[in-house]
Amino acid sequence: MKKLMLGNQAVARGLYEAGCRFVSSYPGTPSTEITEQAALYDEIYAEWAPNEKVAAESAVGASLAGARSFCAMKHVGFNVAADPLFTASYTGVNGGLVVCVADDPGMHSSQNEQDSRHYAIGAKLAMLEPSDSGECAAFVREAYEISEAYDTPVILRTCTRVAHSQSLVELHDRDEKALKGYERNPQKYVAAPANAVKRHIEVEKRMVELQKLAETTPLNRVEMGDTALGFVTSGTCYLYVKEAFPEASVLKLGMINPLPVQKLRDFAAKVDRLIVVEELDGVIENHMRANGIRVDGGKDLFGFLGELSQNRIKKAMGAALPDFERYGETVPGRPPVMCPGCPHRGLFTVLSRLKLTVLGDIGCYTLGSGAPLNAVDSVLCMGASIGMAHGFTKMLGGEAAGRSVAVIGDSTFMHSGITGIVNLAYNKSIATVLVLDNSITGMTGHQQNPTTGLTLQNEPTYAIKIEDICRAAGIQRVRVVDPQDMAATEQAIKEELAADAPSVIIVRRPCALLKYVKAKPALSISADKCKGCKSCMKIGCPAIRFTDKKASIDATICVGCGLCEQMCKFGAFEHPGEKKEAK
Repeated sequence: MKKLMLGNQAVARGLYEAGCRFVSSYPGTPSTEITEQAALYDEIYAEWAPNEKVAAESAVGASLAGARSFCAMKHVGFNVAADPLFTASYTGVNGGLVVCVADDPGMHSSQNEQDSRHYAIGAKLAMLEPSDSGECAAFVREAYEISEAYDTPVILRTCTRVAHSQSLVELHDRDEKALKGYERNPQKYVAAPANAVKRHIEVEKRMVELQKLAETTPLNRVEMGDTALGFVTSGTCYLYVKEAFPEASVLKLGMINPLPVQKLRDFAAKVDRLIVVEELDGVIENHMRANGIRVDGGKDLFGFLGELSQNRIKKAMGAALPDFERYGETVPGRPPVMCPGCPHRGLFTVLSRLKLTVLGDIGCYTLGSGAPLNAVDSVLCMGASIGMAHGFTKMLGGEAAGRSVAVIGDSTFMHSGITGIVNLAYNKSIATVLVLDNSITGMTGHQQNPTTGLTLQNEPTYAIKIEDICRAAGIQRVRVVDPQDMAATEQAIKEELAADAPSVIIVRRPCALLKYVKAKPALSISADKCKGCKSCMKIGCPAIRFTDKKASIDATICVGCGLCEQMCKFGAFEHPGEKKEAK
């Protein structure tokens, strides 16, 4: 039986079929749906962890217990999980352990384009790369076989296009795997120097055996066609190559670490011209050149930036592009914006008005950097805002501390903000931190987190209070404000900036898109009272339009939050059935 599935859905199906028992992840586009889909199988225990490091450590622990285990993350999440995974390469596994990392060429939802293949090379771990949904499921099953046969974690690398595209998947029954059982073995699992020195020997032996596997595995296959032109490729690039040059010969690599040598050398000898097609860095190309294998084109043709495509490959190769029709109309740009009623909008309006230096973080509130708010000065990585605010104010002194804040979301705070708060208190910082608590993990699609009181399965659990954590860490000045009340929010910020101590303001209001948050009736604007001053436009709400020198409201998307009303000095905004006098 076959079924049309997204790549992420197919990875979850592969987990089910392979007998996986334990899944722990932190949501991150484009990997999020894997864990959400895995949670739908009763046979799999699935959870959201506070961050990727904890998720990886939990999966290693489940493996140690003898269960087939799994964790998923986006590419920047692998940076967080690298610490335990590099050492897990030395300790090896008990039950099979598979780690999925989803790269994001083109940076559709990410702050960089890092190539996760370097992690597999650096950690000396096997890495498989599927090209479509069918291979996503099949490669997961194969990854577990490799993991247990070679005593190693195995990395499954996907990308945005594979994760979020659909193709047919051959369905199989679940291969139920009994727990292997735990046997105490400190020499293997205790990563102390004396043990690790010996384990490194085993890692190098394993890499030799995996290299032999790379030469023979059907995951790496040759598809001979016209020998005038040959391609070496992997992942989604394989599909681009097959569509752009269907007659060419192709060596498709499904196991991309370690890479074969003799298989590549034999294929190169069969074709007249050999091109390597891979997104981001030249990992395959560099491997071939280092082993003296001829490469006639690679990164010199396709570059290191962004996603490839059928047409981009054809253009680089000098082939004719398909005809297409051009339209005279120019499609307006549509940058991402905060939703109508977003609780972050009021806060960033205040921060913009106060002209503060705002050290930002990863989440919906990153959108505060865009016009017309233009309120965020920096964004680096999850949890960085607090540490950056500390260093920034330490170097520039009290005046900077009185003119700068850090902003971080509730889920990001739990992910990696807590240690930053500890650092503020411990090192006597005078930074002010704003925790934007919208009661959910917003940007990745409304996943639960440790502050929401619900698990991945929506079962009640202990809801961690951010204010309790801050006070326990040593922050004496902790207060809560509602960003919908911009006057009160502004007053709180001014007071904390004037204080000679570290402080935390929890800016709390639920995301407007949560099901339990009920929208109010849409506001309207009196054309007679509107003076066309554009003050209401400064909040950047997509429900407000400006035409014919007057503001108007799109009632189909307005949620009646009233922020625009707070901006207007002329009383032009009206509630349904209500008439107001001009101020």
